[in-house]
Amino acid sequence: MIITCKKDYPLTKSFPYSLEHLQVSFCKLARVDMRMLCLKRLQKLDLSSNHIKKLPKTIGDLVCLQELILHNNFLETFEVELCNSTLRNSLKSLDLSENKLKALPFQLCNFRELVSLKLDGNELVQLPFAIGKLSKLRFLSATKNKLPYLPNSFKTLVLENLDLFGNPFAKANPMVPDIQLKIPLTLLETASRATLTYRISYGPQVIPKHLCQDLSVAKTCDCGGPCLSSFIQTIVVMNLHQVSQTVVLVDSMGGTEAPIICYFCSLTCYSMFLDKYLQSTRV
Repeated sequence: MIITCKKDYPLTKSFPYSLEHLQVSFCKLARVDMRMLCLKRLQKLDLSSNHIKKLPKTIGDLVCLQELILHNNFLETFEVELCNSTLRNSLKSLDLSENKLKALPFQLCNFRELVSLKLDGNELVQLPFAIGKLSKLRFLSATKNKLPYLPNSFKTLVLENLDLFGNPFAKANPMVPDIQLKIPLTLLETASRATLTYRISYGPQVIPKHLCQDLSVAKTCDCGGPCLSSFIQTIVVMNLHQVSQTVVLVDSMGGTEAPIICYFCSLTCYSMFLDKYLQSTRV
């Protein structure tokens, strides 16, 4: 069913329960109609070009939903609850372009079936730090945002098409690190690193909930080891062809490189990186 005019929008009757595809665009909807959330067979929901500011958490109850299009609305947030809903197992395409998003929850990376993600024309200052966990992601566009650099896990993506044009990327300078090492390591940092390194199971029934949260957002050193609050951080340049077959130019100068943030768990790891970096600049 396709509705692209407000006068055609059903006010008194329900949508057919057998619907698999529903498009409601240019109808000035200020919120998602709760009647849509009863369509349990829905595979594609297109609510582009409306006035929606917030999504109901119950969208996550659409267990068959594979494609969600929210292009050109007034969204300011994307609910964490949606990332933890049944959409984790079904959603393959998500279009959040042309909204007012300034941040996305790191739980967005729970959408492990996601193949296509569109984030163009928002106000994002960073991408989810664990975006590299989206192992099935093949198409990513985040043009015209406010991204200064890419998260460390970005380098593990395997994409077919990538478009990051029109972001104010910062200039990389690996020689000027942000050093936040705590020497000696605190007991909390040591225990946290050991928990992640040896894959010790944990949960809110074992340790405080805020510690579970800290562990879930741990940084990854260049050596592969974890670090939480004790680390060295720097910005390096990455050729985007390392992660994508096709790369749309990053700027009008024809560049295909972008800055990516890197973490190091110790002075030893940073020194090893620096040696390699200096050797490469001499070649």
